[in-house]
Amino acid sequence: MIYLETARLRLRNWVETDLEPFRQLNADEEVMTYFPKTLSKDETDTFYRSILSEFQECGFGLYAVEVKENQEFIGFIGFHRANLESDFTPCIEIGWRLKKAAWGKGYATEGAEACLHYGFKELGFPKVYSWTAEINKPSSNVMNKIGMQFIKMFNHPKVGLDSALCRHVLYTKVAQQEDYVFKNK
Repeated sequence: MIYLETARLRLRNWVETDLEPFRQLNADEEVMTYFPKTLSKDETDTFYRSILSEFQECGFGLYAVEVKENQEFIGFIGFHRANLESDFTPCIEIGWRLKKAAWGKGYATEGAEACLHYGFKELGFPKVYSWTAEINKPSSNVMNKIGMQFIKMFNHPKVGLDSALCRHVLYTKVAQQEDYVFKNK
């Protein structure tokens, strides 16, 4: 099932053939620079199953992303029910991870904008959050480009205080009144 289409992208259900390129994505040290570590094959397989499970439970999740022009899987963009230990959770998080060859083309921004619109208009989310390591300027730039507002800095509870990845930026976007009313008619 295709959930969203943009001018250049399809955000769709995951298929089994996505698993191997997903493993490669999560094993790429450059892609995973702003995460504590790369993921092993087994860790990626567990992540894949959790994504599928969230779709079954919620009807939304981290959508597989393909380029329309060639149907190439390039990563994911979408939503996650976040429940880390913090004062802003539980919440709906928007996130993305794309392979290096897809960087610098505006895909993350294009897909995330479409997701926010879908999340507010179709799924009825009143508010969506996003966060990343403070040093992850590319993701912070996407958050700004899609109209999210900086809220605060925080220490990620799953990252050691001695890590350069501990300090995180938190952004949010609130549904406009017309978005929320539209969903609830």
